[in-house]
This record gives sequence, C-alpha cells and structure tokens, in this order.
Amino acid sequence: MKTLREYIKEAEKKRVTIGHFNISNLEGLHGVYNAAKKLNVPVIIGLSEGEEDFIGKEEAVAIIKEIREKENFPIFLNADHHYSFDRVKKSIDAGFDGVIFDGVKLSFEENIKETKQCVDYARSTGRDVLIEAELGYIGSGSNIKDFIPEGAEIKTKPEEAKKFVEMTGVDLLAPSVGNIHGIVKTGNPHIDNVLVAEIKKATGVPLVLHGGSGISDEDFKKGIKAGISIIHISTELRVAYKEALLKSLANAPKEIAPYKILQPAVEAIEKVAEARLKLFNNLK
Repeated sequence: MKTLREYIKEAEKKRVTIGHFNISNLEGLHGVYNAAKKLNVPVIIGLSEGEEDFIGKEEAVAIIKEIREKENFPIFLNADHHYSFDRVKKSIDAGFDGVIFDGVKLSFEENIKETKQCVDYARSTGRDVLIEAELGYIGSGSNIKDFIPEGAEIKTKPEEAKKFVEMTGVDLLAPSVGNIHGIVKTGNPHIDNVLVAEIKKATGVPLVLHGGSGISDEDFKKGIKAGISIIHISTELRVAYKEALLKSLANAPKEIAPYKILQPAVEAIEKVAEARLKLFNNLK
C-alpha cells in the first residue's frame, strides 16, 4: 500500500483533497470509515490531545493498523493539535502516521525551534511520519461560536511561511487563510484562495485547511484548486452525533442496548463524512 505521503502527492496531481475527520469514539470511526470505504477514497482519522487521551494512543493505532492491513484500505491516523514536543514524541512512538505540532501561541522563533525539534525526532525514527505545523491565527475549539473571534483577520504571510518551512523542514503546513475552527452562527469567513495559492507557491509543501466545518462548498472547491491537499472536519461530526443521539434516546426511551441507541449516531456521522468526501474528491 502507498504511504500517506504518496496519497497526498497523488491527490495534488488529481486536484482533489484528502478528508481528515476527528473522532472521539468507535461510533465516529465506523461512521467515517464506512463513508470512505463506500466511496473507495483514502481518509485520515484525527485525534486531538483530548480525544487521544479518551480513546488511548496505542488502542487507536492498533485499530487503524488492523483496518488498514486486514481490509487493505488507505486509512491513516493523525495526532491533531499537539502542543508540546513531549506529546508529539509519545504519539510518534505509539505509531501515528502523522502529528501536528501547534505552536501558534509561541513566538515565530520559538515555533520554528520546537517544530524543528519535532521534525528531527520524526526523521530519527526511520518511519515516514509526517510532521505538520500551524502558522497564523485559526482560533481553537471544535464548537459552535456566536461570532467570528478576534484575530480571524490575521492571515499567514507567504514570505513568513516560506522562511518557516525552510527552517523547520515540515512536511505539511496549516496556514491561516480566513479559516476558523468551529462553526460560526453568523457564517464562517470566506477562504482567501489567492493567498492559498501564494503560500503554496512560496513553500512548495502540501497545505492543510483546518476549521473545515461551516465553510461553503464553493470555498472548498476554490481552496482545493488553489492548493489545499487536506481538509479537517470535526464540529460537523460532533453536531451530527449529538443530534442523532438525542433523537434516538427520545424515540426509544425504554431502550438500554447501547449498540441500538448509538447506531443512528454512526449513520449520521457517515452521512456527513460521505457528503464531504464526495465534494473533496469531485465525486457525484
């Protein structure tokens, strides 16, 4: 099977993008995997630090590895938004395919220093572990926001992105191009696709769009065309899960079998993931 790096390169050539979906439990995993398998497209499962602690690093690695090897399916595991070298190292050691070091709260110089430390360690393992870094303001929290947070207008500068990539050697870069984590009730900002293209040209590395939930289909299409290789979706899955679970509990208040109560939540997540994967892969 091709590596995640090879699948990303393939996506770039086809002008499509790979979907990255955060999960918190097996229901989320089954929903996303069912959608990807149905469409026969590669997919990335993401675990933030909190999600990773809840599921377990080694457990998550074992499950993804089992699916990939048993089903011969391109499903990969990414440690999403890890905030220290220690956490990054532990996820790499556990067997993750990729890790995001999030140093946006650090100074530009400190972000470079700690990101490079993560890159150097990944290279020393002998495995092809992809290291991603974030540059610029994308906010935080896969949640529902009442309004666009302050700082959303601060976007990544192409010249800074170029310097950052050259000095760290990162494999992937998540820039701030108008994207915000979570879903904004008043409407998410538009993606600056001209800036996406400029950053792509300046850095030459695959770009990752965080905060995909709430972004319009048209912005997604333009972003992919401009150079986005991976798109993150989380909040949309959480909303679908909660709404389906509440409805399931209300419709069958006497039911106590978890697998019956939770099946609608799996189906809800699958529906969202399938729609996004179709869009990202230009499928009907």
